[in-house]
Formats: sequence, C-alpha cells, structure tokens
Amino acid sequence: MQAYFDCRRNKRNSESARAFEQHLEGNLRALYEELADGSYRPGPSICFIITRPKPREVWAAAFRDRIVHHLLYNRIGPAIERGFIANSCACIPGRGTLYAIQRLEAAVRSATQNWSRPVHYLKCDLANFFVSIDKRRLWAELEPRIERACGRGRSNALWRALAHGVLFHDPRQDADHRGAAHLRERVPPHKRLGEQPAHLGLPIGNLSSQFFANVYLNVLDQHAKHQLGARHYVRYVDDFVLLHESPQWLNAAHAEIAAFLPHRLGLRLNDSKTILQPAARGIDFVGQVLKPWRRATRRRTVHNALGRVQRAQSDKPAAELQIRANSYFGLLRQATASHHDRARLARAVRLAGYAVDMFLTKAYSSKRLDRRTP
Repeated sequence: MQAYFDCRRNKRNSESARAFEQHLEGNLRALYEELADGSYRPGPSICFIITRPKPREVWAAAFRDRIVHHLLYNRIGPAIERGFIANSCACIPGRGTLYAIQRLEAAVRSATQNWSRPVHYLKCDLANFFVSIDKRRLWAELEPRIERACGRGRSNALWRALAHGVLFHDPRQDADHRGAAHLRERVPPHKRLGEQPAHLGLPIGNLSSQFFANVYLNVLDQHAKHQLGARHYVRYVDDFVLLHESPQWLNAAHAEIAAFLPHRLGLRLNDSKTILQPAARGIDFVGQVLKPWRRATRRRTVHNALGRVQRAQSDKPAAELQIRANSYFGLLRQATASHHDRARLARAVRLAGYAVDMFLTKAYSSKRLDRRTP
C-alpha cells in the first residue's frame, strides 16, 4: 500500500493510475500474490520521444510495475544509499538540483577560502550514459549490497530475485511505441535503447533505472574520493565537477578517470563537454551558473521560460498557463541572484492577464482576486 501511494503521488490523474484505482484492492492483492509466489513478470512499457532539452527516448513502465519499483526501492534503497558519498546527488530524497548546486557552492567557497584565492574546476560528462550501462557489472555491484540491506535467509532471496528480474527485464520485447515516426528518427542511433545489445542499457523514465544508475556510478564516486584523493567532488547523474588549485592536478585526474571508466564500468567521457578553467569565470551546473558571491539561472532556461509562457497565451488553457508560470517561478527563485529574471517572467505573466504577488514568486488568476474584492 505504501508503494502504491508513493507511485500515485504525481500520477493520480493519468489514465493508467485511474484504471488501476478502479479495482484497487483486487489489483493490489493480485500483485501481492504474484510477488509472494515468484510468478511476477513485468508488463509492457510505453515508449515515447521527448524533444526538450534534446530528443531522447522515454520508457514508461506499466502502473503496476511502477508500484513494484517503489516497493523494491523502499526496501533496499535507503540502506544502500547510506553508503553513498554526501556529494552524490539526483534521484535521492533531499538531493535534487538545489542540493547539488548548494554542495558545489560550499565546495567552491571552501577551496577558494570564500573566493579570496583562485581555484580551477574540471567538469565532465559521461557519453550516452544510460544506454551504456552494463547490467552484468551493475548486478555485481548491486547483489552484495542487497544482502547487506536485507540480511540472509528467505527474505534476502526474495528481494534479490525481484531486483534481478527488474534489472534484466528487456522493455524492448513488448513495448507500445507512441508518437510520430519522424520524432523517433530525431533520436541518434547511439542513444536508442533498441540499438544496444541485450546486456547494455537501462530505460530512461523508471525509478528503478535512476536508483540502479546511482549504484553504478557509486564506483566512480568512491574512486574519485579515495583513489584520486579529490577533496572537492560533486556529481549529479552523469555530470560531475572536481575542484583544485592546480590545473595540472586536474589534467592528471581527467586522464586517470578517462582510463578508469572504460576498464571498470564500460563508460567513457564526452570530450566535447569537458571543461577546465578558473572557477571565477562561472561554473554551469544543474541549470545554474555559479559565480563569485552569487548563483544565477542559466540564460537559456530563462529565455525558454519566457518563450513558453508567452506561447501558452494562445495555444494552452488559461489554467495551464498559470501552472506553468508558477513552476518557473519556483525554479527561478532557487538561484540567489534571481530578482531580475523573476521580474521579466512576472511582466510576461501580467501581460497574459494574471496577477503576481509582490515578492514575484507566484501567479494568481485575476478573476479569483476580483471575487475576493469587497
């Protein structure tokens, strides 16, 4: 039941969630019995293409399978995540983008003695990360951690078998592909899950894939902290940053990581996205740009926010425009230097006929305000 409530938290209005809820008790009972007797098998997934920020495949598991993902994560996730380093971010409760940029800001302030001395940063990105994950290597990392999280005995065998079934399930064998064919063609072949061997790749879009990816990259985190001796290191999914006063040390660390990843994890760095430069020039990370004494939202994000709110005036329902505007207000206010950006967004929202509070943090319907006026 707890896994069901966790699963439906942001999906209750979806068609699959409503269909499952119509016969909730029977569906949950049937799912429980399948898990208990070992007959559970994942169902078909839905594959569709998103185009923002760039074209990529998303694989959405069936609602009952997502419940199983939450069940598995609730049982083994917290115990395994306690072994992660503090600067391993993304898809961990309390460690989202705001946590990641705040940890990086704290690291920069420590390395620079509060911006009083120069320091360099090395920012790296993993090439084709999710479709390059080797499930066999991942299982070798995951299996002993499940045993430590669940102990020995029948319970351990049950959770180990469930994790193995979820990890090695191939969604390509029974998938419902939706969307126009020309959108699928926009995804490069080397980024398509269907173009990879059976033992490679995790489907983007599932909680289980996000958790498994963190387990996989924990190997890199531990190597960076304990073998390289990187004092200041922050990772968010497949992007990571190292700080050091010596650019020569960072160059050596880059060469060491570039050699370690293919040998140990079967991954490689994306050389076109590798950056080494002084931190004072600004570090672009998780949608914000960190500069001395301030954090600003990435310019492209601000321009996208303004453009989407302006376009929503004509092609979206009024209620959706308000929801979209409030979402962007929440995103922009995470940056410490955001007043100017929020003022620009507020101007666009007011031109669309909505009111904005005096702190420039939320949009309100003008009709709703009129009804409150005596």
